[in-house]
Amino acid sequence: MRTIDFSPLYRSAIGFDHLASLLDANLRNEQKRPTYPPYNIELTGEDQYRITMAAAGFQQADLSIEVEGNTLTVSGQKTENEDSKQYLYRGIAARNFERQFQLADHIKVIGASFKNGMLDIDLKREIPEALKPRKISIQSDTVDVLDNASTDKPQPAPSKVA
Repeated sequence: MRTIDFSPLYRSAIGFDHLASLLDANLRNEQKRPTYPPYNIELTGEDQYRITMAAAGFQQADLSIEVEGNTLTVSGQKTENEDSKQYLYRGIAARNFERQFQLADHIKVIGASFKNGMLDIDLKREIPEALKPRKISIQSDTVDVLDNASTDKPQPAPSKVA
């Protein structure tokens, strides 16, 4: 098991304690996490992601996707009655599952699709305009000649220095 010391982060960064706690909890629970169903997380573009989850044996109606706060929960509940089937070998695991993903701030689920037993969930980072970088103009105490030319005020006569 890996051990990471976050104390330097606590000493020099303010407001990142939640992030450090989240990383610490994830590292502690790494071996306890279920591995079913398998999934991929892809970067599909700048600020765009896709989670692809193998949901073999499930129908679209058996799957549920919910977002609450910064937690994305994908669950599968089998509704089909399997009592009438007699298997000689059952290699396709169709057991119920619940998988959670922690989303960063401003990550939104923009859609989901289910095709050929694969569930695709598309996500996008949408940064609000108020948080995007913006250019701040610098004001000066002197009035530029170009600024005066654009107004209807009379122009001061240039002083002559001898």
